[in-house]
Amino acid sequence: MSSSFLYPWVLLLLVIPAALLYWTWFRSGRDLILPFDHGRPGNGAGWRVLISVMESMPSFLLALAVILLAGPQRPGEPRDKRILTNIELCLDVSGSMTIPFGDGARYDMAMQALNEFVTYRKGDAFGLTFFADDTLQWVPLTTDVSAIRCSPPFMRPENAPDWVGTWGTDIGKAIRACAKVLRERAEGERMIVLVTDGEDVADLVRTHEEITRELIAEKITVFAVVIQENSQSNIQDEVINICHHTGGEAFLAGDPAAMRIIFQRIDRMKQTRVEKTIGETLDDFVACAIAGLALAGVAVSSLFGLRYTPW
Repeated sequence: MSSSFLYPWVLLLLVIPAALLYWTWFRSGRDLILPFDHGRPGNGAGWRVLISVMESMPSFLLALAVILLAGPQRPGEPRDKRILTNIELCLDVSGSMTIPFGDGARYDMAMQALNEFVTYRKGDAFGLTFFADDTLQWVPLTTDVSAIRCSPPFMRPENAPDWVGTWGTDIGKAIRACAKVLRERAEGERMIVLVTDGEDVADLVRTHEEITRELIAEKITVFAVVIQENSQSNIQDEVINICHHTGGEAFLAGDPAAMRIIFQRIDRMKQTRVEKTIGETLDDFVACAIAGLALAGVAVSSLFGLRYTPW
């Protein structure tokens, strides 16, 4: 991996150890005349080179000190980054959601399945919107799903505010309200999970194509879970088309067990994406530290006898 320096201008100081190295190897005045009666003395070239190398150790250590002051750095390892998914849960609280369904009402089983669903996707952001004739955003998008887990008693159809209504099932308005919430989130993917037991035979029939175009433009995926115990029941065509064209799917839940399986399937269909990101820049002192210790050890060892003496 390529390295860089935090203060590259400090490297200009390397001219100082370079000058010291030149002086060590090429300075004059180290010749010594000795009388020899017989024979021809050697020139001592080998010893001269070895001693000059030992005397160069301080210069090398000074060069390493300059490099350390320059702040050597290296790029860190690429890391996996989890792509956040913003999921708006959209739950029907019309009067028909009080019909018995399994061990409770349709509303109770739907909330139970939604609370299980949020545990599948740790780290994602969830919001909760209730709807009937009108919509109410109960929980804003957040990664803290404790508010969603605490919601069931407060928004039962019997407790819903009068202005939300209990007789209508305005799916088109609910989807648009959820899309508006998701549109305000610039980061991450976007998904709507619609849970209802009815049909929107008025507004959605007229506006589903326009809603679909808006959702595609905003890259919002819609999944729908329709609660109907009757095996002969069908999902509203407009709901199927919205889910299909946005990359989602519509499911028919005939019992609570089927609903749990459906949410597990939704989780598998919309898996969390992970992308590689550039690692953080890290200090790179290890190589210089090891080299410095080695050079210091050689320099200290040479002081025990491997040095120039003119006598």
